Amino acid sequence: MNPQQQQRVEARWWHRLEDGRIQCDLCPRDCRLHEGQRGLCFVRQRVDDAMVLTTYGRSSGFCIDPIEKKPLNHFMPGSSVLSFGTAGCNLACKFCQNWDISKSREMDRLADAASPERIAQAARARGAASVAFTYNDPVIFAEYAMDCADACHALGIHSVAVTAGYMHAAPRRDFYAKMDAANVDLKGFTEQFYFQQTGAHLAPVLDTLAYLHHQTDCWLEITNLLIPQHNDSDTEIDAMTRWIADTLGLDVPLHFTAFHPDYKMLDVPPTPAATLRRARAIALANGLHYVYTGNVHDVEGGTTFCPGCRAALVRRDWYEVLQCELRDDGRCPHCGTAIAGRFGAFRSGFGRRRIPVRLTA
Repeated sequence: MNPQQQQRVEARWWHRLEDGRIQCDLCPRDCRLHEGQRGLCFVRQRVDDAMVLTTYGRSSGFCIDPIEKKPLNHFMPGSSVLSFGTAGCNLACKFCQNWDISKSREMDRLADAASPERIAQAARARGAASVAFTYNDPVIFAEYAMDCADACHALGIHSVAVTAGYMHAAPRRDFYAKMDAANVDLKGFTEQFYFQQTGAHLAPVLDTLAYLHHQTDCWLEITNLLIPQHNDSDTEIDAMTRWIADTLGLDVPLHFTAFHPDYKMLDVPPTPAATLRRARAIALANGLHYVYTGNVHDVEGGTTFCPGCRAALVRRDWYEVLQCELRDDGRCPHCGTAIAGRFGAFRSGFGRRRIPVRLTA
């Protein structure tokens, strides 16, 4: 498949309007396009009276990562994952920490081309248990990600989505039917924050979280990036964690991660480690069983504790698994409590390595 062919793969989830435009039905932005125009995500374009996905088969790069980096702490801990993204995004986060990829308007940057079958084969050849669609949001390249997931499943490889969860119900059903695990980035817990800082809305993300947990078999974890003086107040953290406890239950893992100045928020200081510990304490006080801190060295904040006997079962520092005492069936060896997650035999952690991979189509 050459680059020109890759750019002309017809997209799903759109319809024609009476005024001659076509409307993208993938996400709540509902972009309405004349011939040649692109949606806000920049990768879904109207060409010859149809919508095409311009980044199908094209990547901004492949790496082998630890699964904990996604972050997923309860999905095959210690395993490695083949990670990749494309370009563009359907949110406009002022604090984007992958902005060079998600805000890219240069399709020629996507030098690594690979078919779904080639990606699955590369993951298997390198011993990766999963393939993760990440770096930019896989929602906007859903057709490519779904085809990759099918190819991975054919070889016994899991599929992982790292996403902001901003999409309509119909494509959401199709997309998550292919995913084995997802980490959804819950940017904040007020409509004001979402609208002012991401150009999006909170309600569709909450709908995605509830749908994933209650209506799919996809394993779910949540990330909340804490930005000083923007979404890190005790009131907001308390409201968010109470909502998670009441709506999703106590077993959905929650990751509080540290912000660093980037993109359009260069004047905001990095998140202090104390803020992450404070947020974790609030979440634990609200009953959540599995609460983690990320982007900092914090062994306690990276450790999975048994909710039954409070034994430290999986100790982590940064993305590295230091010790794992989980039984192969995911139970505590001390009291037999079942730990929420998707587990297999743990042999040795992948560690903090990040190994770039070059694929060919």
